[in-house]
Amino acid sequence: MPGGTVLILTELEASVEGLGRNRINREYSMGISVNIAEGIAEVVMDNPPVNALTVAGWYELAEVLTSTGRNQEVGALVLRAEGRGWNAGVDIKEMQNTEGFDALLGVNRGCYAAFAAVYECEVPVISAVHGFCLGGGIGLVGNSDIIVAAEGTRFGLPEVNQGALGAATHLARLVPQHKMREMVYTAEPVDAALLESWGSISKVVPLENLRDAAFEVAAKICTKSRFVIRRAKECLNGIDVVDVKRSYRFEQGFTYELNLSGVADEARDAFVDKTEAKFSK
Repeated sequence: MPGGTVLILTELEASVEGLGRNRINREYSMGISVNIAEGIAEVVMDNPPVNALTVAGWYELAEVLTSTGRNQEVGALVLRAEGRGWNAGVDIKEMQNTEGFDALLGVNRGCYAAFAAVYECEVPVISAVHGFCLGGGIGLVGNSDIIVAAEGTRFGLPEVNQGALGAATHLARLVPQHKMREMVYTAEPVDAALLESWGSISKVVPLENLRDAAFEVAAKICTKSRFVIRRAKECLNGIDVVDVKRSYRFEQGFTYELNLSGVADEARDAFVDKTEAKFSK
């Protein structure tokens, strides 16, 4: 997969009797890092200015989530970000600066892999969200097991503004059906407080308390049997009424259609140029 480890630092602070105290720190080349301590894995996205991920970034995130979840010492995983906001989706400038459809194909497959990696991670994924969660960010957070958010965080799916579709599958896991449709059609975001009132977000806290709130939930999960929790996640995925992977793949087909029609390029060019899109269709 694109991307690779540029720094690996492992500190074994305990003997076999004290494996729970081991610390593992890893930095990857696309602004993603991992820290494991006391059974809690912390995966951090740090890709300024807005945590919009490149094709390689999406693939690397998928790889990190999958491999970390397979670590038998891990009982829960916290997914968070540094910077102004949690995730702004795909890197549109990369798409417009790449000839042909390689970037489009890459980002669609990369997003598919990353969203699936959250859903299929062997341990519960707790997303600690702040600032904004847009586009591809919705795919990540919608597939998470538990969500905590900082006050004022905005969640939105501005895909139609970019001549694209996708992640409505995951938005539908956060909001009721008709609200999801309104958010897709208007591209207008909602505040974390509304999602908390619906139970989609576990807790909304001041930004300075966000990481602690996520770790508090993770620590509770880590008091349970690792084996039981892994089977519980597998069980809960198995009884989902919607196959999120198949549903999202269906959405992606319409994104390909919009690209072939030309309107997607018109929308993305306007975004990059900071002008209002003039659609031919």
